[in-house]
Amino acid sequence: MHISAQNLRDRLRGSLVAAAATPMTAAGEVDLDLVSHYLAGLVADGAGALAVLAHTGRGPYLSPQVRAGVIERAVALGVPVLVGVGGHPGTAGPAAAEATTDQARVAADLGAAGVLVFPSAGDRPALHDAVWRASGLPMIAFDLYTLPCPPEVMAEILTHPGVAGLKTALLSDAMGCQRAIALAREAGRLAITGEDRMFGPSLLWGAEAALVGIAAAAVEVTAAVLDAFRGDDLRAFHEASDRLDRLARVTFTEPMEGYVRRMLWLAAAEGRIPGSHAHDPYGPPLPADEHAQEHAEVVRHRGRVRTADRPGATLTG
Repeated sequence: MHISAQNLRDRLRGSLVAAAATPMTAAGEVDLDLVSHYLAGLVADGAGALAVLAHTGRGPYLSPQVRAGVIERAVALGVPVLVGVGGHPGTAGPAAAEATTDQARVAADLGAAGVLVFPSAGDRPALHDAVWRASGLPMIAFDLYTLPCPPEVMAEILTHPGVAGLKTALLSDAMGCQRAIALAREAGRLAITGEDRMFGPSLLWGAEAALVGIAAAAVEVTAAVLDAFRGDDLRAFHEASDRLDRLARVTFTEPMEGYVRRMLWLAAAEGRIPGSHAHDPYGPPLPADEHAQEHAEVVRHRGRVRTADRPGATLTG
């Protein structure tokens, strides 16, 4: 493994990496000052690193100018920043690979600590090598539920010297999650859970860090599980895991891609962003009454919604 990949692996071990959303209006407009405020709040509340422009952040859909602005604002906070690259909708083959490597170069130029490489339908090991050669940034491989990676292909990716770790986000595939964690550990890479619906179990299966969309809000709830896991109080771990799982049940549910909007709703409920920017133009439509139902569950299971220290925050989102 290259020294830069080793350094990123070791730097992220034990960390909560918030897979940040990108607050935007219904028309897809992004206010970069608001992005700065939102990302700073995630860090202040317990995120040790940030993943921007990933699946939760809708990175594949955003313009190069917006992407660059988000990266700059994240890097300015002084924590390790991973940048999602690839996943271009409607693009395949050499054009998609070129666009992915271009994004990686920009991330490197702007000071990112590494890149999270979106799964692709083509030659995945070759894509990782192209990203490495173009940017020199250490990479986190990504096993995502929308396009799961065959185990033998993932095993090959994990031999690349530039790969520091593997994030698994398979949601309902417990055996696939266990296999991915085992592959990462056997290869000496960092096993990173992205399993919002199997968070506690994935830690017990050997994940050593977390990169989760549920930390796009509710950061303290997520961090509490990691903190309890590192301790020796089984009851505390069980209770923290139960709180997180109850929240995940109402945010990570069908239609699954609706979770991005739900997490933005939650961020608005916490006062992290205004309701005007709690939209996901790229996700599925959600039932009209789901917003109110989610808030009721948040208040019930989380115990509190953080509004007191954010003037003007409301539960209306």
